[in-house]
Amino acid sequence: MNNKDNLSPVERIKTGSNGLRGTLNESLSDDFTGAIREDDQTLVKFHGMYQQDDRDRREERVAKKLEWLYSFMIRLRLPGGFITPEQWVGLHEVAGKHSTGTIKITTRQTVQLHGILKSHLRPTIQEFNLQHLDSIAACGDVNRNVTCTSNPSESPVHQEVYELAGKISEMCLPKTKAYYDIWIDNELLIDRKAEEDPLYQDRYLPRKLKIGIAIPPNNDVDVFINDIALITIIENDQIIGYNIAAGGGLGATHSNEATYARLASVLGFVDTEEKALKAVYEIITVQRDFGNRSDRKLSRLKYTIDKLGIDQYKAEVEKRTGFAFEPAREFKFEQRKDRYGWIKNHEGKWFYTLFVEHGRVLDTQEYPLKSGLLKIAETGKVNFRFTCNQNLILSDIEEADKNEIENLLKTYGIFNYTEEASALRKNSVACVALNTCSLALAEAQRYLPSLVTKIEPVLGKHGLLDEDITIRMTGCPNGCGRSPNAEIGFVGTAYGKYNLHIGGDRLGMRLNTKFKENIGEEEILNTLDELFGIYVKGRNGEETFGDFSYRYLQTLK
Repeated sequence: MNNKDNLSPVERIKTGSNGLRGTLNESLSDDFTGAIREDDQTLVKFHGMYQQDDRDRREERVAKKLEWLYSFMIRLRLPGGFITPEQWVGLHEVAGKHSTGTIKITTRQTVQLHGILKSHLRPTIQEFNLQHLDSIAACGDVNRNVTCTSNPSESPVHQEVYELAGKISEMCLPKTKAYYDIWIDNELLIDRKAEEDPLYQDRYLPRKLKIGIAIPPNNDVDVFINDIALITIIENDQIIGYNIAAGGGLGATHSNEATYARLASVLGFVDTEEKALKAVYEIITVQRDFGNRSDRKLSRLKYTIDKLGIDQYKAEVEKRTGFAFEPAREFKFEQRKDRYGWIKNHEGKWFYTLFVEHGRVLDTQEYPLKSGLLKIAETGKVNFRFTCNQNLILSDIEEADKNEIENLLKTYGIFNYTEEASALRKNSVACVALNTCSLALAEAQRYLPSLVTKIEPVLGKHGLLDEDITIRMTGCPNGCGRSPNAEIGFVGTAYGKYNLHIGGDRLGMRLNTKFKENIGEEEILNTLDELFGIYVKGRNGEETFGDFSYRYLQTLK
């Protein structure tokens, strides 16, 4: 257990927060600043928000003796990444009225809006509430958005897995009603009995916790990067249980060797949904009780497992569940990408997966993506599903409606944009980074598109343009863009500088390794040119770039 006398400041904020309420009402009423009080900046995360500022304008604001241009990001809780066409229309309207207007699809299968001023927070949440959408526990030291394989055409058991994601999300919600008190009713209606929380107590978790569910053979959720991973085991088109894994997480800190990226370790197999839910619950309670509450850099579940040892950790979980894990069942992943274009599922319904570069849904003069998706939503004939690769699936389309939707896709350029994007671009992921993320050391989503444009001719030179190489970029080592789990990963070190990592596998089962440190664009391009040349000459048959570069790294040791 943790030393209760050596708690981090965040732990004291949580336990003294009056059920995550703190002084948020007072902060929101303070018209003299665009920020909220320091302790409330921790608590507001539990309500699905982050306080940020426009880092591009800091110097300008300081020169004018103005405070930084503070605003907020709000992230929705959408287990399994599903919304209706009516909800998309509502999201479009809220984004235009209260945020920068850009709808950002995240790597956790949900969406977030940036640039929301403090005075717009309550109206934004209240309008979402009317659409039956919320941001409860989308951030903070609790379970985050539960992800699952996104495309129903992947398997006839998809609906069952999607429903399990919803059950896990509901089970892991904090019991406090602070969200509704502060953002919806603006009153303090505290029923202490109703707010008793046997899962989180008044401490919540030592750090954030992420859960994902995969349906082999597609690992589109990158399941092993999660704190808790469930791999669906199917026989004769029926779910017979789940392999349960724990301890994934990609965040680290530069120059701190005690921190590291890690993939989840498989604990074993459970043969019922009831046992899967119980295992998830007790994995969380073990983390609650044994996780590091002194040093937040070492507080994720991966560090708890490595400190206790996998055998002791597993034994503690089994003691609390009341059953032992069975030996893990065999499974096989064959890919980790989204299936772009049209696909029909077992029910005869159509799904169109469109490419959204780094999840940014907005209109430009050349490409009116946001307007096109609004027109499609207004037909009422499609549902919207978000993927963990930051893309969007127009789903559940009847045969009779397919031509109408396809015509709209072509009218707004969405069809051509998806069809014409290169394989590398379609397999790219980037975090938000600058200008709003306070942790960012370098660009990511604003830079990777142009870098890919410069890498594409290099690939063409070596005959590799059709290769499905995964490339990911993060503006800092926190791993939000999942760069440690890519064939080519970039981790920001300073403005315009990145560590280059190679050797991750294409299926998400092996992390990459740092190859070069703190390099700029010219060296990045020269290095990749050299590596692609070596790859073409030295690969074994259909060997992927990730597998070859992993093998190549071994020769350099």
